[in-house]
Amino acid sequence: MGKGPGLYSDIGKKARDLLYKDYQADHKFTVTTYTSNGVAITSTGIKKGELLLADVSTELKNNNITTNVKVDTKSTLFATVTVDEPAPGLKTIFSFIVPDQRSGKVELQYQHEYAGISTSIGLNANPLVNFSGVVGNNCVSVGTDLSFDTGSGNFTKLNAGLNFTHSDLIASLTLYVVPRRSWL
Repeated sequence: MGKGPGLYSDIGKKARDLLYKDYQADHKFTVTTYTSNGVAITSTGIKKGELLLADVSTELKNNNITTNVKVDTKSTLFATVTVDEPAPGLKTIFSFIVPDQRSGKVELQYQHEYAGISTSIGLNANPLVNFSGVVGNNCVSVGTDLSFDTGSGNFTKLNAGLNFTHSDLIASLTLYVVPRRSWL
């Protein structure tokens, strides 16, 4: 699935990584170990001023299913189960945070040579529904990202993006629109 335009979240990712990835102003320490049966265990600690934040995460891969579980210093448990390729080009992601009962989410991603589609829905009574789509190829792509709050009946996000990638140039343009209630 490395070819094609990717997903909407990939628009501008290379530029953001160049500006922000691996540039830490704080002290960070990470240790990762792997067990013989394929479990990865990672411990991370970050010191921000006088505050010390830490987490322990595990990753278990079995065939096309990956399970990630992370616990932080606030006793918050983050869990993600990813099923890769249940059908060609499709990925299913189930995630939730404990103790937040309304954090459950199911996401479906489909990537094709000329399109990338992602949709997610919250697992609660009034879920937030998100849809993003990108068309193009690995050089030029255009896409949109929409979120709809089923509880209020309003759009909460309306974004559009354009990405151009060449051997010596990477350019991205992203338009963020703040929705108004009067649009509906």
